[in-house]
Amino acid sequence: MKPKIILTAGDPLGIGPEIAVKALSSRAAAGLDITIIGDSAALKAAGFKAGRAVFIPMDAAGLNRKERAPRAAAGLASFKAVELAIKLLKRAGAGALVTAPVSKEAWRLAGIPYTGHTELLRARTGREPLMGFTAGKARTALVTEHFSIRRVPSVITAGLVIEKARLFAEALKTAGIKTPRITLAALNPHAGDGGLLGMEEITILKPAVARLRAKGLDIKGPAPADAAWREHLNGRSDGLLCLYHDQALVPLKLIPGAERAVHWTWGLPFIRTSPAHGTAFDIAGRAIADAAGMKAAISSAAGAGNKR
Repeated sequence: MKPKIILTAGDPLGIGPEIAVKALSSRAAAGLDITIIGDSAALKAAGFKAGRAVFIPMDAAGLNRKERAPRAAAGLASFKAVELAIKLLKRAGAGALVTAPVSKEAWRLAGIPYTGHTELLRARTGREPLMGFTAGKARTALVTEHFSIRRVPSVITAGLVIEKARLFAEALKTAGIKTPRITLAALNPHAGDGGLLGMEEITILKPAVARLRAKGLDIKGPAPADAAWREHLNGRSDGLLCLYHDQALVPLKLIPGAERAVHWTWGLPFIRTSPAHGTAFDIAGRAIADAAGMKAAISSAAGAGNKR
């Protein structure tokens, strides 16, 4: 039985409503029980028609819809849509959340104290989530999420690495990999060069890997990030655990098929997926946005529901 899916349409000034409507009209959504939450005017402009999904309006007040940029009203509406979706899924005790892109800047303008979906999901569910991405055969996940580069070393601890690695292994097992092989990327160039370029590999990452291996997890590293990516794409690991956002996202978005990349969040009481791209204000409202990522996110959520 496929799960009930709640789809949030994202920032009403971005491409979220357009890709949501395109995906709802595709084979990816055929036969699925989908509820969409979003701004009425934005979805109507994108071609949404009654009957394609159950619709719950979450309208943004007073928007100049010709200004495709971060705006507080748009941020507030997209935030409220996600909050409502979380409440509905927690109440149901099952299902899947598929999120179109929101603007972190718009959330900030609206006074929202979260930097994105993952941080909000952590706060509202009380669970430690794992932020991961899949594109073709590439599977990567993050130890840290939306932090400035200067803060990353202070956030990484052995305990956090261990927790994220265990979650990653669970996610890979659910994807059908019985004994996942995970590589942990290093923080510093050349994996620190024996401490010459940084001590984190010696004091934090190697001890974390040793503890995980002692518990039976097939994990190696810390490995220089460039070499770790090459080995992963050559099939020598089933998952690559990266330490910060761009260490995972820059290579992922350069590989063939990146337009269909899916962002997934593991460790929640429900499934959560999204396309692995942003609001694309520069092309919003022009009916040219590629919905491949949204279609893949819906298909991934439906497929994951059959495995939980």
